[in-house]
Amino acid sequence: MKKRYKVSGMSCNGCRTKVENTLNELKDINAQVTLETEEAAIESKSEIDTLRLQKALLKKGNYILQEIVTHTDGTQEVLPPVEISEEDQYVQEIPQGMADKAGKYFCPMLCEGDKVYDTNVGCPVCGMNLEHIPAAKVEKTVYYCPMLCEGDKTYDEPGDCPTCGMNLVEKTISVEPEDTTYKDMLKKLRISLAFTIPVFLLAMGGMIPGDPIGQIIPHHINNYLQLLFTIPVVYVCWMFFQRAWTSFKTWNLNMFSLIGLGAAAGLVFSVVALFFPNLFPEDFKGEHGIHLYFESVAVILTLVLVGQVMEAKAHSRTNTAIKELLKLPPTDATLVTDKGDEKIAIDKIVKGNKLRVKPGEKIPVDGVIVEGESSIDESMISGEPIPVHKIKGAPVVAGTINGNSSFVMSAEKVGSETLLAQIIEMVNNASRSRAPIQKLADKVAKYFVPTVVLIAVVTFFLWKIYGPEPKLAFAFVNALAVLIIACPCALGLATPMSIMVGIGKGAQNGILIKNAEALETANTIDVVITDKTGTLTEGKPSVEKIVSLTEAYTAEELLYLTASLNQNSEHALATSFVNKAKDEGVQLIPVKMFTNNTGKGIQGIVDKKRISLGNKALMESVRAELSDVLIQQVAVEQNLGKTISYIAENNTIIGYAVLYDKIKESSKQAVKDLQQKGIEVIMITGDNPNTAKAVADELGIVHFLAEAMPQDKLNEIKKLQEQGRIVAMAGDGINDAPALAQANVGISMGTGTDVAIESAEVTLLKGDLAGIPKAINLSHGVMRNIKQNLFFAFVYNSVGIPIAAGILYPVFGLLLSPMIAAVAMSFSSVSVISNSLRLKNLKL
Repeated sequence: MKKRYKVSGMSCNGCRTKVENTLNELKDINAQVTLETEEAAIESKSEIDTLRLQKALLKKGNYILQEIVTHTDGTQEVLPPVEISEEDQYVQEIPQGMADKAGKYFCPMLCEGDKVYDTNVGCPVCGMNLEHIPAAKVEKTVYYCPMLCEGDKTYDEPGDCPTCGMNLVEKTISVEPEDTTYKDMLKKLRISLAFTIPVFLLAMGGMIPGDPIGQIIPHHINNYLQLLFTIPVVYVCWMFFQRAWTSFKTWNLNMFSLIGLGAAAGLVFSVVALFFPNLFPEDFKGEHGIHLYFESVAVILTLVLVGQVMEAKAHSRTNTAIKELLKLPPTDATLVTDKGDEKIAIDKIVKGNKLRVKPGEKIPVDGVIVEGESSIDESMISGEPIPVHKIKGAPVVAGTINGNSSFVMSAEKVGSETLLAQIIEMVNNASRSRAPIQKLADKVAKYFVPTVVLIAVVTFFLWKIYGPEPKLAFAFVNALAVLIIACPCALGLATPMSIMVGIGKGAQNGILIKNAEALETANTIDVVITDKTGTLTEGKPSVEKIVSLTEAYTAEELLYLTASLNQNSEHALATSFVNKAKDEGVQLIPVKMFTNNTGKGIQGIVDKKRISLGNKALMESVRAELSDVLIQQVAVEQNLGKTISYIAENNTIIGYAVLYDKIKESSKQAVKDLQQKGIEVIMITGDNPNTAKAVADELGIVHFLAEAMPQDKLNEIKKLQEQGRIVAMAGDGINDAPALAQANVGISMGTGTDVAIESAEVTLLKGDLAGIPKAINLSHGVMRNIKQNLFFAFVYNSVGIPIAAGILYPVFGLLLSPMIAAVAMSFSSVSVISNSLRLKNLKL
């Protein structure tokens, strides 16, 4: 048996996948779901139970099935949804977020993709220090002595004070998980320095006039002391040798391959030469025997450790944006109960709780104001410094700061469902994504280490054959310098460091970027397609009037029907009907079998009547005819830039609503800014041609398409892409989902909805077109920074390796000490990270 169904409620490819997987999990069901047509083709060996399918989908989201029936004359009819009990309508499962990754570590070079580790063990592929994923602060109960006998000391368990014997007192503190990589590295550096300095002085003491060290310590004892002091340095830096071994074992050659190889060669040579000097030829021996390289090994390892410490410190600054976001939510909230106000932990808040937010406090979770009003500082979310005045019924977002008035809010989204939690997760994920330009660095790095080893071997033999005496000593030192100075790490860090800082910069300015590829692609955009409602306009249309076309209903009765129907819709137009009803004191009633026909309108059963509210396309689908008189009557309003929504009962039009949505003040300047950048702006809207032209003319938009369905927007984007255009699509993330998915860069004008964040690569939290030029400026800045990093890394190695090999010696008599090479190697990585950090000061 085969059946086709209309599926309402899908907004993105993620929704499509969820619907398809849910249906296929059912026994004897084989389903294929298409997002563009919003249809599901279902096959089964047994009878298909639509009610069973519908119940399964409601557990995953507000997805409504309507069977499509084909009649004998070839016409098709979409049947009403099956009746669902109220109990089954509210069983939706809460999706699990990515919170389990907070506090863990990932490789900044993304060697194993999105893989994370519990501790900073070093990447098993490239050997680099892992990057810490910031975690939110947590509450911890500790105990302290009320007499403060030991100052601020606390204990994890209750008991008696070990000093005065008094009972310990309980208190709750906030603990912010931290990355200990920098502190651990710094501790190792102190130990390494403490032993490296004596080794250096012992080895270089002969250069001091009068050789005071040599007069106190005989030369043969001096060598043994150097070995003794070098052993602790090798011990604390043993991780470098481990990483080198791992790199050779897996053949993922990297910076530590060269460091480990060079340091190990110097160490083994020196130990063998110390204990078995007769194994070496005479030209290795000088006045005091064979020259040993303990000081080079110790100094090189210590300098590399200095670079790692500096790198770890710089790394800690690259995710500052995430750390700042994690500080936004408070740890507790004030719960309003019948017995009065009560302090509760933020993780104890459940949906529906009434919470009091006092002046200056942070809003704990997402919700709506149910009592009072206030000005809210939303700058940490939207990037806009001007507080937003919120009245009863207005939404509020977790982490934003209340102004000077107290209000009561109702909790709607808690935990990982809040907008702030989703932003943090999105920024974390985006920071670990790879830009296409990274492929260039990856390709070079793959062949880099073998090439450097080959150059070191060639250097050794050239100096051994053509170098001055002692030839072997010169050959060994210069080959060692080549191994030490080469740094593939700078190449590997060039892209991910810029991406991490750039995405953090965007988040602080209300620009959420889902992945690095979108950030790179935005640099080449040459056409922006934009929706009208909620994008160019404020998205807050008002119902100017409702006109009844039949004596059976008054305008107030039509408002009663349409407002009740709209209370289940998330579209911007829905709010205008509900607000109109509230203003006029009209009571709303529950709606049954509500469906959202994307791009057309909404339907449902209100007061036992099948009501449809939407555009001309919806009227055609329910076979409701528009008379010539009605068309002329409506055209007058449309020529004034008004939007018309038709009202039908069954297949008869009983009235229409006239709505007006004000154009945002910033839209005209945003369109102008984009056009000045050479980017064409095209408006595609589902509204009528008359209204569309009025808006386009006011904004200076030359090309527009009206009465467009979601598939029309999709086809227009495909057509432009076939012409070689790089297309960005800006929409509200709901009915624009297919177009957002098809565009090279999908830009959702986020108003704090889950759908807005999930449906596009870029989300502008303020929901303002002015954010698009800022996003493009961010893309330009990041790509310029990446190219600077890559240029620096390429040039550094192109110049440094020949110098280390001794190319300047024949003309200038200059050689590069392995110790100086170690300094230069560390400097390259730190320079790349420091350059990336300049993006924090980028003006958008």
